[in-house]
Amino acid sequence: MKMVRLLIQVPEPIKAKLDALRQEGTTASGFIRYLLEAHFKQAPMVSRKGR
Repeated sequence: MKMVRLLIQVPEPIKAKLDALRQEGTTASGFIRYLLEAHFKQAPMVSRKGR
């Protein structure tokens, strides 16, 4: 599967937590990818028209 880059901004407290995960051997990219995959495996998305 071809990977593409995604640039995001996070608050400093979250960045500090990601840095702590990195010290344990988990990359920020790997952690975020895991969370996104878990999210999209859940129930189908509900339309959010009108937001």
